[in-house]
Amino acid sequence: MGVAVFFLPDLAGEELVLDGAEGRHAAVVRRIGVGERIRLTDGRGAWVEGAVVAASKAGVTVAVDERGTAASPEPRVVVVQAVPKGERAELAVEMLTEVGVDVIVPWNAERSQFRANPERVEKMLAKWRAWAFEASKQSRRSWFAEVAPLASTADVAERLAAAALPVVLHEEATVPLASLEAPATGDIVLVIGPEGGIAPAELAAFGSTPIRLGDTVLRTSTAGVAAAAVLLASSRWQ
Repeated sequence: MGVAVFFLPDLAGEELVLDGAEGRHAAVVRRIGVGERIRLTDGRGAWVEGAVVAASKAGVTVAVDERGTAASPEPRVVVVQAVPKGERAELAVEMLTEVGVDVIVPWNAERSQFRANPERVEKMLAKWRAWAFEASKQSRRSWFAEVAPLASTADVAERLAAAALPVVLHEEATVPLASLEAPATGDIVLVIGPEGGIAPAELAAFGSTPIRLGDTVLRTSTAGVAAAAVLLASSRWQ
């Protein structure tokens, strides 16, 4: 089992103090003690490891004996996720983060049934970012998953137009996802519709050939991770 990962934005120095919310989580919740080895990362590729030399309820101190930098993932996988209901949103964000998706874009699709107002959007984004943050640590990522601002259909269309590989999943499509060739660089933009499906007007706005994932119809919270795994298996996982 790998070492536990915690977030620290500044990794300069040979002895680092992890305090604040992350430090309390390490010391109190995870009960990390003196002598245990942990990893600290800035979430943007840089990381250090070392043994804990001091611990209290306020946090831990780590003596750094190893450091490195993980290259930025290529191709970058961007999943546009139609906003699901209730707990399915948390499930979608966690699984997308664990599988290695780089950017999660919440999309207020026509059939999402999400009533957007500034307060609701702010609360939703805060939850999604917290879920992605915790899942990034849990899956021991050096590059943490990002959650973009809430996107409109026009925003999604712009992302698809700029993508190295645009993928819009639709249950009535005939082109199989497994037949696509993943690019070596650039963005793979994968669009996951809501439970009611992507509306005809949205498909027209996207201007991309719809793609079929498989013979069964998945829930919106699980379709993204399944499709992302297929694309990652033909690119970064090789």
